[in-house]
Amino acid sequence: MSNPQQLRYSKEHEWLSAAEDGVSTIGITEHAANALGDVVFVQLPEVGDSVTAGDTCGELESTKSVSDLYSPVSGEVTEVNEDVVNDPSLVNSAPFEGGWLFKVRVTEEPADLFSADEYDTHIAG
Repeated sequence: MSNPQQLRYSKEHEWLSAAEDGVSTIGITEHAANALGDVVFVQLPEVGDSVTAGDTCGELESTKSVSDLYSPVSGEVTEVNEDVVNDPSLVNSAPFEGGWLFKVRVTEEPADLFSADEYDTHIAG
């Protein structure tokens, strides 16, 4: 498993792209997708919703369990990935590409986000 170097990662296993015009893309990591098993349903925040770093903003349901989705940053949701809503398996098959979850106009980014190498150490235990 290779976590893309250009992304940052949360302790709750979400990834965050660098902001383009203040907007970052958010998804869950391959590690989290594998731990969940086959994702069969996603509940995402809606466009216009405010999200807060570390707070629950959605839910992922798999054949194994239901897991909360946490926002790694604070801001306003600008877009949700309707492809994932219609085909939740994208979270498993392409977590860093087509399986992204939502985009946020970032107002606050916590200082405790990991680099790819730091996240690898975190998941190694």
